[in-house]
Amino acid sequence: MHVELGRGAWRQMTTADLPSVCAIADRIHLAYPEDDAVFVERFRLYPAGCATLESDGKAMAYAVTHPWHYAEPPALNVMLGTLPDPPTTYYIHDIALLPETRGTGAGSAIVEAIIAHAASTGVSNVSLVAVNKSVPFWSRFGFAVTEEPKLAAKLLTYDADARFMVRRL
Repeated sequence: MHVELGRGAWRQMTTADLPSVCAIADRIHLAYPEDDAVFVERFRLYPAGCATLESDGKAMAYAVTHPWHYAEPPALNVMLGTLPDPPTTYYIHDIALLPETRGTGAGSAIVEAIIAHAASTGVSNVSLVAVNKSVPFWSRFGFAVTEEPKLAAKLLTYDADARFMVRRL
């Protein structure tokens, strides 16, 4: 995933980016903490789904995505072990932007790149758990809140406003 922006570019994440990714996660996701090992494992399992926004040599944002099981979003701060073969969804685990990056189009650019990448994997949908009242953002890209009764308890582990969202491909 490579996307040029007016200032900076989304590029494929590398192992060298992981400390910056973890630092951004710790700064942005205070209510949703995850151990560094979670990000390291996601990158190890599916590096093609991990991207970093770099500007002036500094990581400003990241995206972590991977193939997964439909309607089975991983719990927060849990290791996956392996990826499914075959997958039944393409899962957006996390996108985090530093405040100075918001409003630049960086979030929209990476979501569009993720959707294109997901389509190239052959799955029929992309899914995520929307938090921080982000449903309107995701709706702009064709994601819809999808009620899956078996997910109710799991979504509450994120927060009361967490919603499972799906975009068909």
